[in-house]
Amino acid sequence: MSSIAHFAFPLRVYWEDTDAGGIVFYANYLRFMERGRTEWLRSLGIAQQALRDEIGGMFVVSDTTIKYHRSARLDDALWVTTRILDAGRASITLAQQVLLQGQAHAEVLLAEGTIRIGWVDAISLKPGRIPTAILEKLTS
Repeated sequence: MSSIAHFAFPLRVYWEDTDAGGIVFYANYLRFMERGRTEWLRSLGIAQQALRDEIGGMFVVSDTTIKYHRSARLDDALWVTTRILDAGRASITLAQQVLLQGQAHAEVLLAEGTIRIGWVDAISLKPGRIPTAILEKLTS
């Protein structure tokens, strides 16, 4: 799958994701999006621990915007989607959505956001340029 294409990762809502009323706690949508980004990278053959250990760099979140539309509940089956909006030499902006899985592909939008990830040195955390080989994998 091309990284420009729409990547979708399935997950289920567990007790740990909810508040006392069985509704997903608002901050957990960011966790769901993190899982979606991690699995998107993994689908492209990019392991985050290997980036750190072998290349000496890593992606960090530098900016997020999220809009909540509806609530997910305990046991709901969700899709977390990820796609690139913009890719530069030092950062990438992603569009992500959390959708309730529906019948006959009738998903319901629960939350959507933009996430900007930047490349930093794994030790100093100083910003740097995304290695060309990594950027090519992400944008090809």
